[in-house]
Amino acid sequence: MSFSIGTTGRSGGPGQMLRSMGGAKGEGRAFDWRVVSRMLTFLQPHRAKMAVAFVLMLMVTGLTLLTPYLVKVAIDQNITQGDAAGLTRTSIYIAVAFIGTYLATMGQRYLLSWVGQRVLATVREQLVRHLQVLPLGYHDRHIVGVTISRVIGDVAVINELLSQGLITLIGDLLVLCGIIIVMFSMSPQLALLTFSVLPIMLAATWIFSRHAKTAFRNVRARVAGVVGSLAEALTGIRVIKAYAQEEAEYGRFEKVNSENRAASIAAMSLSFIFLPTVEFLGVVATAVVLWFGGRSVVQGGLTLGIMVAFLAYVTRFFAPIQELSQLYTTMQAAMAGGERVLEMLDTEPAVADPPDGAQMPPMQGRIELRDVDFAYEANKPVLRGVNLLVQPGQTVALVGQTGAGKSSIANLISRFYDVTDGAVLIDNVDVRTVTQQSLRSQMGVVTQDPFLFSGSVTDNIRFGIPNATQEEVETAARLANAHDFIVDLPNGYATEVQEGGANLSIGQRQLICIARAVLADPRILIMDEATASVDTVTELLIQEALDNLLHNRTSVVIAHRLSTIRNADQICVIQDGKIAERGRHAELLAINGIYRNLHERQFVHADEQL
Repeated sequence: MSFSIGTTGRSGGPGQMLRSMGGAKGEGRAFDWRVVSRMLTFLQPHRAKMAVAFVLMLMVTGLTLLTPYLVKVAIDQNITQGDAAGLTRTSIYIAVAFIGTYLATMGQRYLLSWVGQRVLATVREQLVRHLQVLPLGYHDRHIVGVTISRVIGDVAVINELLSQGLITLIGDLLVLCGIIIVMFSMSPQLALLTFSVLPIMLAATWIFSRHAKTAFRNVRARVAGVVGSLAEALTGIRVIKAYAQEEAEYGRFEKVNSENRAASIAAMSLSFIFLPTVEFLGVVATAVVLWFGGRSVVQGGLTLGIMVAFLAYVTRFFAPIQELSQLYTTMQAAMAGGERVLEMLDTEPAVADPPDGAQMPPMQGRIELRDVDFAYEANKPVLRGVNLLVQPGQTVALVGQTGAGKSSIANLISRFYDVTDGAVLIDNVDVRTVTQQSLRSQMGVVTQDPFLFSGSVTDNIRFGIPNATQEEVETAARLANAHDFIVDLPNGYATEVQEGGANLSIGQRQLICIARAVLADPRILIMDEATASVDTVTELLIQEALDNLLHNRTSVVIAHRLSTIRNADQICVIQDGKIAERGRHAELLAINGIYRNLHERQFVHADEQL
């Protein structure tokens, strides 16, 4: 199993965060059928329950339209004519209609909530699965907090539209159409007077929609910015405190948060203006019905039941319009979120298994880099014409200045990235022709920044071999010089690791990571500055553990401390993306070149130990 502990160190700062949010200034579309149609596929497994919810919605719509008409019947046919038995029957019908509406609404909401929660979980699972497939390059370029915002916030608002919004949209439209038909059937003249406010409402809706689509896209982007800024600040809290930059960091977050607040206020202000406008027009329509309808009743042109029914229908007519305006707000947020979620789902992995990818055979451990060129970004080469051959069981050390390309070579061997040109071969097999899982399951990586997961110490050691026995775990810990301090922990191997391994020292975390690699027993081991962040005493423990780990396996060691690699079978000095010198320790000292200069700079105040 491949173990990568920590990050690659290529994450960006605030500018990178804002670029990664993307789309904050774009207007987008008020309704994007491409987004909706893609999202609707998540409802396919639940189409039976959605169909039942749809039928219940039709029942609610029909009963909503029926109730005012029954009131009209009660007034005009029962009360006016003194039909007590008929009034009793009509009252029972009205009660049944209310009870039916209640039960159908309850059933519809339950089904939609049931479907909604499952769609929410499914979309998030697909996103997380896809994020696991995407190569390190994607995660290097995207702020973790922004990605989390996509998975949590954007998916939630998309789910709200899919599970609740679409049924609500259809139901409200049917209610509106039904009310229009019924009102015109009862009194065309009064219906036309009632709907005289619609042109004003359509104009208000058009103005609202023009501004809302930009406002709510901006809100989604700013929310992602807040989450990203907070995640970055919490991740780097130790550095912030070390440099006494709490106030500066607070100021940076306050700026991002203020932008989010301003965007949210701007978006909500549109709703706060639009919704009272709809309510006001509803009041105007009610006044029209009362004035003209009342006069018509007095003059005998209309019955009292028709006017009462009209008042009920007017109230029901503008309620769906208010719901639709709120749904429009949800739709705007869902379109913005949907675009970003689909962008994430549609991101093609830069490193992918070939369609006919074979399983990597059991490794012998021969590594070859053949004329390798590599660049993280176009026209910015990191490696140029690198040729390297490591025989099975050998240890090769990569040394050089920071940024020379050492870690890039390690990343290519593990196929975290693909070469720009040339080839990386393991046992004469091009790593691009086999599946990544079969490749990395036979490799191990121990980095400078040891990373432990939540769970017990035992869980962390057997992370790569989940079915390992406790005896195997303890044997690996002994070989890694970790057993003694583990048994002294409060609960020994069952001790829970706090977030980030806060209850363990860096050296202890590194020893547990080495035990993890020992247990996995990889054929190829890559160590990236494994002892760079520990004290001298702990370094000796780690170095002894590494000697046990290196035995009889191919190893690639990246080191700044040259004392740790003096016994390497081959030392390569990387400079400007090329192998400038190679040989054993004594050979490189003898040629009086780059390696000797590095060595003397490290040991200028120390006695020669060799």
